[in-house]
Amino acid sequence: MTERPQPQPRSGQRRLPPDRRIEDYALIGDMQTAALVSIDGSIDWLCFPRFDSPACFAALLGTEDNGHWRIHPRDGSATSSRRYRGDTLILETDWVTPTGTVRVIDFMPPRDAAPDVVRIVQGISGRVAMRSELRLRFDYGHVVPWVRQVDGQVVAVAGPDAVALRSDVHQYGKDFATYGDFEVAPGDQAWFVLTWHASHEPLPRPANAMDSLAQTETYWTEWISQAKDAGTASEEVTRSLLTLKALTYSPSGGMVAAPTTSLPEDLGGERNWDYRFCWLRDATMTLAALIRSGFTEEAEAWRDWLLRAIAGSPKDIQIMYGVTGERRLTELSANWLPGFAGSTPVRLGNAAADQLQLDVFGEVMDVLALARESDIGPSDDAWAMQGGLMRHLEGIWQLPDEGIWEVRGGRQQFTYSKVMTWVAFDRAARAVDRFGMRGPVREWRATADEIHRQICAEAYDPSRNTFTQAYGSKALDASVLLIPQVGFLPPTDPRVVGTIEAVQRELAADGFTRRYLVEHTDDGLHGDEGAFLICSFWLADSLAMIGRIGEARTLYDKLVALRNDVGLLAEEYDPVSRRMLGNFPQAFSHLGLINTAWHLNEKEAACTPLRPSSH
Repeated sequence: MTERPQPQPRSGQRRLPPDRRIEDYALIGDMQTAALVSIDGSIDWLCFPRFDSPACFAALLGTEDNGHWRIHPRDGSATSSRRYRGDTLILETDWVTPTGTVRVIDFMPPRDAAPDVVRIVQGISGRVAMRSELRLRFDYGHVVPWVRQVDGQVVAVAGPDAVALRSDVHQYGKDFATYGDFEVAPGDQAWFVLTWHASHEPLPRPANAMDSLAQTETYWTEWISQAKDAGTASEEVTRSLLTLKALTYSPSGGMVAAPTTSLPEDLGGERNWDYRFCWLRDATMTLAALIRSGFTEEAEAWRDWLLRAIAGSPKDIQIMYGVTGERRLTELSANWLPGFAGSTPVRLGNAAADQLQLDVFGEVMDVLALARESDIGPSDDAWAMQGGLMRHLEGIWQLPDEGIWEVRGGRQQFTYSKVMTWVAFDRAARAVDRFGMRGPVREWRATADEIHRQICAEAYDPSRNTFTQAYGSKALDASVLLIPQVGFLPPTDPRVVGTIEAVQRELAADGFTRRYLVEHTDDGLHGDEGAFLICSFWLADSLAMIGRIGEARTLYDKLVALRNDVGLLAEEYDPVSRRMLGNFPQAFSHLGLINTAWHLNEKEAACTPLRPSSH
């Protein structure tokens, strides 16, 4: 079979279902990249060989002509159900047809020499006619490859990329796609292995499908069995831990915020961002979740990734980096992709990497303090680097910045940014006091006290008894919920209780909490967005901290119930349309779930409310 490139087909020729939802997808991955598999059996997103590499399947952000791989019954009336096999990342989809039942097993073996996607079809009952439809489009759905047969494999090549398909099913070419038609009965199996390699290198040895299945199941089962309280942890915590592991780039220890780009926060709008990078802001929550769960090896790898990423001049610190610490994350628009649900632009790279966000200094100091005080232990290199960060922060902490939410509407004196600069100086002084580290502890403590006084004077609205988004602002921001969690004020402080209740009253609807109201905050964008799930988990944490534990548990259970059929969460949720929004699956959301579960368990075990509610 030989196919030659032709002009890119018009994007309207083969549309995906107009009613598809972000929650229709499941995740498979090998801890260096990941794929999204739709409920109809189609892999619609896959970047080879890394999370941030160009996608060879980009139908998620366009149409089938932008690349996908679907294996499904030929009977259009077939219905499906799916699940992960136990505590693994092996996806099983059962199809029921008028003539029988079939199971499709999808997974990516932990990376060996080359990345593989393995798909196995098993007959369960009756006889079912099946089809595999493979449409490779390199460079984010833009390039039609040259396809040919080589040594019994279908090989697609374009520029630096080559992908080979090996199967025991006969393959044929039609309309610039590769098809395989076959039938399965009880006991029958058909297998497919898709392998990427650099086009200038020889074909790698393909994985053995059945051996890889057993090895992959063993890997995930043994990994999760190391978790603290393994076997008693809730199902949602276990699935969230597996998801975070899947989002970790294992060679470096860095964790991407999500494996996708440009899944919209506003359907049909412009709030579309590339999340295939590692944010410093996630650092403390990530380390806390890993340490609490007993994964000290992963926690240490994350700490070490962070130290390598920020190495160099403190003035060059960024809010995010590539999976191995890359700094240039230039933002481009893929104008050939129509976007998920028509949401454009589709962005590649992220210009927010160049923003000034002062809170990251506090995040770095906090996570390294947590590491020092935990089983990970101290690092001499880390303290030397922290000293440089503090010297730089001394000269810039009073500046306005773009804030935690990376707004593009201009810099302000954001409250959360200032709180985290306080955290930075507080943790630096604490390291000297508690661990005997060397540094100007009096100066650091004096600066922390100055910042504390300034925030309490400039960011607090006494008429509403709440801290606000920025100095002198009336707008609220969910990030101020973290004031007691970072130790800025105790949860018993009336200002903290008032802030929690103001956020609940003005930013939350039935517990689903927005970051801020777009009509009150100039973020430089048009349109609206949904409830931010991490903020909703913060609200549950905050309610528990002020003694409203039952209310916190109710909210937590409500958030857990939002997960899709295989236990995954996106970045946001729209309670009106009842659908997920934003990149998927989102590490931030799953981190929030894990940490809130731990907080609630601790509070419920202690069962000692701090004070009656004034709500």
